[in-house]
Amino acid sequence: MSRSGPRWTDEDIARLPAWTLVQAYHPVARRFHEIFAAEQLTPVQFGVLIQLEATPGISQAQLARKILVRQQSMAELVSGLVERGLLARDLDARRGRTVPIVLTDAGRDLVLRAADAVAEFNRATELGLTEAEARSLNVLLHKVIDASRRW
Repeated sequence: MSRSGPRWTDEDIARLPAWTLVQAYHPVARRFHEIFAAEQLTPVQFGVLIQLEATPGISQAQLARKILVRQQSMAELVSGLVERGLLARDLDARRGRTVPIVLTDAGRDLVLRAADAVAEFNRATELGLTEAEARSLNVLLHKVIDASRRW
């Protein structure tokens, strides 16, 4: 037996949190691309740089887990940022051990230049939220990220 009319309503669709998250992602990602365009960075590349600024000495594998990208993708990202002079590999590390990745002075300067624009965009009012809503949203998004690690 076939059903006549649409199966989904706009209200049904609006109650799908994962779909709503995808819809919210697009304008946010577009804005981040605009913010980083002047520095010829992607949001993921910025994520690598800021994570290294926050946790110096982190391994490439740990960095991939924190940024939520595959190890193979991280290797390409790091190589590109090394070529641009934003990262360096600590080649003094002992043979057979993980080679630490570090920010260069140019990488650190870039993170500092971009920090104001990133902070401004993350202001609750810029996102259309109150301070309390922004904190709640951040907590909820971290729960989604934690759950995604089990997929």
